[in-house]
Amino acid sequence: MDRTASGRASGRVTIREVAEDAGVSVAAVSKVLRDAYGVSDLMQAKVRASMAKLGYRPHTAARGMRGQTYTIGVLLADVRNPFFPQLIDGIDDGLAGTQYVPLFGIGHGSTTTEEAIVHAMVDRRMDGLIMIGQRLTNAEVEATAREAAIAVIGHHAPQATLFDSANNDDERGGALVVEHLLSQGYKRPAMITLRRADLGQADVSQRREAGFIAAMRAAGFEGSAIRIAPAADDIDNVTATVRLLLEGPNPPDAIFGWADYYALEVLSAVRSLGLRVPEDVGVIGYDNSPPCAYTQNDLTSIDQSGREIGRNAARLLLERIAGRTTAEHFVVQPQVVARRSTARRPD
Repeated sequence: MDRTASGRASGRVTIREVAEDAGVSVAAVSKVLRDAYGVSDLMQAKVRASMAKLGYRPHTAARGMRGQTYTIGVLLADVRNPFFPQLIDGIDDGLAGTQYVPLFGIGHGSTTTEEAIVHAMVDRRMDGLIMIGQRLTNAEVEATAREAAIAVIGHHAPQATLFDSANNDDERGGALVVEHLLSQGYKRPAMITLRRADLGQADVSQRREAGFIAAMRAAGFEGSAIRIAPAADDIDNVTATVRLLLEGPNPPDAIFGWADYYALEVLSAVRSLGLRVPEDVGVIGYDNSPPCAYTQNDLTSIDQSGREIGRNAARLLLERIAGRTTAEHFVVQPQVVARRSTARRPD
């Protein structure tokens, strides 16, 4: 049988080998692994150094049987949204310095797929889940929260008691869009939103619509002057919706894409019609994702502090895992990041 240089049969490094290398007891190594109370900094350093030296990895299945696996499940609605990496960076920030490792699942806009992923995460005894833009209902999230700690992003549930949430104030963000466009001299703003069939339980687009409508009414717009056009979660459909708006009667002179990945396609569609941005049509998005700052886009967007949202979602989740039972719902305030795509001044 093959053996390592130490004479041990090849395979996983054991907790006993870590203890021997560090010159401590197996119980001491176990305490370090569990972040148990009373472990000195010196002991932590010695044991961690031996783990790194030997390449020790805790046996997740065994830890799960004891009640903790130090894994966090992260459910993403999809991988197309350029805003999601900011959330993931924030989650990584929130888990830094802990033993927790995030493991990702992609729902692909399907409740069936999401449900299967969530069940698999729970069955594998992950200590908690962060759901980003999930389509599962409150009842389904609450049922899962009875088995594992839950924090949601992209779904406002201020009355929820079994799980936590981290979001920005989407209604205020929708209102900021109108206020900014009107301040730049645009007279006929319109919004392209997510089609209801693609919505699921993630309600951010609806809340942004509500803020947009309220601000338009406050500015004196009524009835058909407030235009909100739904588009499927598909680039071709967004393009077709933009064309319908701009080639129809009384076309808008500014378009708000409910999220940056919609607004970036609005930019392309406007230019494909031979119109100038921002002179003929202003374009604004939401999320302030990295592509907004690219020179060819120069897209004005509402910043919702994605990294801060992700960081707080992780914080809330770890607090739940540690035993907090009172729900918390973190909300950050959005702000306009103005770029050339709306840089038309009042007449």
